[in-house]
Amino acid sequence: METSDILKKVRQIEIKTKGLSKHIFSGEYQSAFKGRGMSFSEVRDYQYGDDVRNIDWNVTARTGDPFVKVFEEERELTLMLVVDLSRSALFGTVNQFKNEIITEICAVLAFSAIQNNDKVGAILFAENVKKYIPPKKGKKHILRIIRELLHDRSEAKGTDLKKALGYLSNVQKKKAIVFVVSDFLTDDYLDDLRLANKRHDMIGIRIFDQREETLPNVGLIRAEDAETGGVKIIDSASKNVREAYNAWYLNHIDYFKNCFNQSKADTINIRTDEDYVKLLMKFFKKRAH
Repeated sequence: METSDILKKVRQIEIKTKGLSKHIFSGEYQSAFKGRGMSFSEVRDYQYGDDVRNIDWNVTARTGDPFVKVFEEERELTLMLVVDLSRSALFGTVNQFKNEIITEICAVLAFSAIQNNDKVGAILFAENVKKYIPPKKGKKHILRIIRELLHDRSEAKGTDLKKALGYLSNVQKKKAIVFVVSDFLTDDYLDDLRLANKRHDMIGIRIFDQREETLPNVGLIRAEDAETGGVKIIDSASKNVREAYNAWYLNHIDYFKNCFNQSKADTINIRTDEDYVKLLMKFFKKRAH
């Protein structure tokens, strides 16, 4: 994609997703992800019924009158986006490819976060971690993340979520809200997900297309492995071939569900022909209660 095309696409995504974030998601986001912990705000005169443990003895001694410390919730949070850049996301049979929806969802989450004065960072991965963007605030920073999400995926050779989660644990020591956005056609990441969820608030967003779930019976087809780029002819009329594909696909989905269940982490499943706005709203409202 040429630089001018990327900038044009970034602008289109900004217009669409920033509006959604401002008018729909900002309040829901704040309710769903409250600040963690309390910080000192000010002192005020002691009032009957105040907790004596909050008395500020230094100010009390200096003034001769009792004062108490006032605390407020620490609102500022860190949102981390762990995003799959593998070639398998270059697929879609209805309105958009998976990678286009992934980019829009990440933009919505990022704009929602900065409207609540939170920091946003990103870890972009395929077979390895491709890019780490440290958490920062501001629109310019979010636009940089969107540009990176539009990166050319043709060089990706696979998907390794295990490495990405391990990288997250190494670079993000402070507790964060972490959205892992992928089609999750990978495995061997349970231990790393468990470890990450002990420190962070982990949420998996699985993006998939309805045509991926079963292999159609259309005879001989030229199939390209989206991850490796390898091409071969397969006979989709063969029941054994179709069953083998279905088993491969379902095994990955079952692994995804089991991993997040065992880790006690939340998940959102979004199909390419579904309205991701409604699904995200539903998730935020559920988390807020």
